[in-house]
Order: sequence, then structure tokens, then C-alpha cells
Amino acid sequence: MLQYVQRRATRVRDRSTQRRAAQGDGGKDDGMLKIGSHISSSKGYAAMGRQARKLGANTFAFFTRNPRGGSVKALDEADVAEFLDKAAENGVEGPIVAHAPYTMNACAADPGLREFAQNMMRDDLARLEHTPGNYYNFHPGSHVQQGVQTGVALITAQLNSVLLPGQRTMVLLETMAGKGSEVGRTFEELRSILDGVALDEKMGVCLDTCHVSDAGYDVSASLDGVLQEFDRVIGLSRLKALHLNDSKNPVGAHKDRHERLGLGCLGLGCFSAIVRDKRTRDLPMILETLGVEVKDSSDPDLLRIERVDESTGARFTFLFNRTKEPVSMLVEGRPVVMSLADCAGATVTINPNGVLVVKQ
Repeated sequence: MLQYVQRRATRVRDRSTQRRAAQGDGGKDDGMLKIGSHISSSKGYAAMGRQARKLGANTFAFFTRNPRGGSVKALDEADVAEFLDKAAENGVEGPIVAHAPYTMNACAADPGLREFAQNMMRDDLARLEHTPGNYYNFHPGSHVQQGVQTGVALITAQLNSVLLPGQRTMVLLETMAGKGSEVGRTFEELRSILDGVALDEKMGVCLDTCHVSDAGYDVSASLDGVLQEFDRVIGLSRLKALHLNDSKNPVGAHKDRHERLGLGCLGLGCFSAIVRDKRTRDLPMILETLGVEVKDSSDPDLLRIERVDESTGARFTFLFNRTKEPVSMLVEGRPVVMSLADCAGATVTINPNGVLVVKQ
């Protein structure tokens, strides 16, 4: 089976190279997008691998434990071994992105909650050593009226207490929307945390498109400007993963309310730019707000997602093509093929008659 998958992957690369050669770029193979969604971890690692294959995803995210609590099942090493053994067969190339629970607040005002967060992170990182080379993403926390400076100091203290020189998991700070007293709403706050971590080579950043927009970075109007600012303050070498979420709110709202891609204030043009930009296109991209019915994909290159627009009743089928070719859609069963590169800055909607409308 592994040989079959390898041969299939080679044919896919060859087809992509031929297409690019026909387009006049010399046939250079720049690889496939690393794209996936959040997958339930309730049935274990092997089940997540099978679900990734069903989706056509080559990476994915998962919660390390109950996201609203802290409980976790004992690690089943046989289950982990099966996941690793069948990763290639399931098309999982990684890195995969583990997500810490929301209850982990490294800068809580209550010392007991900080101890809870520290023990949880230490245990998560120990468990993740069974799947080395992947990422552990967490929300930095909320300072709860202690002030940003105190929050940053407490977060760095936790990281310095749990990170180990020999660990093989990279820890990612997630960009935050700035709701309440969240730490990490600016690139400068994230940089302050990174500057305080002794083993900073074990650290990176996960950029959430909804969060940065809500925080005041206009990623939709100027992806280039936001990435330049990120590079100036933090450094693009720290950017390791992306959460692709549209936003229900305009830039600077500080609300953190995710919307499905293309239906919010960011628009499809934002995500078109992300998948084409050389600074972001090779990063793991996690879709967190599917809100859809997922179907099997007959083509290993495609992540197929189906949903019905709640306001119009129109049915969409989105085919995310990881070889960076034009995205295909089926609208009310009728095929529509367009290149998102041609829709940069556009708003794509479905009118009451089920007709695709593209407004520049």
C-alpha cells in the first residue's frame, strides 16, 4: 500500500509539474498546500488519521484534551503507533497542530489556576513526544486586570518551567483578537513573551486570520503589510502555522467571532492571497470553521466540503485544491470553476436566486 501511495503521489506531482510547465513557469514543483481542519480526538490518533484521509487533508489540528475542561484519556501507545505507521497511507504529511484546551490560562490571577495550566502544558508536551516533530498551539492567556506586563512575565515563567532542551515538539503562541484582557493581541506582546523564553528555539507563532483582523491588523486589505509588520516585530522565521477563519466583525472589533470562509468581513480574496503568497503558502493551514457536511473526495489532491447557505438555501461544494490550481465550486449542482487569484479583493456571494455573484 505504501508503494501505491508513493506512486500516486509521484503521478500527482508529475501532473502538477506538467500543468505549470504549460503555463510557462518552467515546470518548477513548489509542492502542495498543507491544508486540513480541526478533527475530533475523542477516538484516538488512528481515527484522526482515517478522518484526515476521508477529508483529503494532509495535516489537521486536534485538542489534546477536553477543550472546556482538562480531563484526558490515558495515552494508548498502540493507537499512536498505528497512526504513525499509517500516516503516509492516510496522506498525513504534517506537521499536525495540537491545540491546548481553552481552560489553560498561564497568566491567571489565581495561583491555583496557573499551577493547573502549568501541569496541563507539561503533561501535554510529554504526551506529544510520542508523535515528534509536530506543533503545540496555545492561547497565551488573560491577565485579568493584572496588566499586560505581568501577564507576559507569568506566561514566560510557565514556558521556562516546562520547556526541555531535548523536546521534539514546537510550542506555538496563537495571535489573539484582544477580547477582554487577552495577552497576544499585538505582535509586540507576542515578541515580549518570546524574548523572555530561554529555549526560544522551541517557540513559534500560529497566526489566526480572524484574530489578527479583530485585533486591528487589516489582513484582508493588505496581507503584505501585515506580514511585513510581523517580520519587523517578530520575524517570519517564527511563523509556523495558520488558522484560516473569516470574521463576523470588522477590523479592530476585538470580538473573536469566527465565520466560514468567504462569508465574513475578510472575504475570499484574503484567503486567495494567503494560499498564493510565498511567505504563507507552505505553512500548515487549519480550517476551524467548516460548519459543513464533509464528503469523501475521490481525488487525493482535493479537500471537499459541502454546505448549504443558511440565508439563501443555495448548496455549495468547495474543492480546495492543494496543488494550488483554481478552486472549483458547485452552486446548486452546477459547476463553477474560477481562480481565486482573479478574485483578490472581491466579495463572493450567492444571491437569492442561487447565482454566484463576484463584486470587485
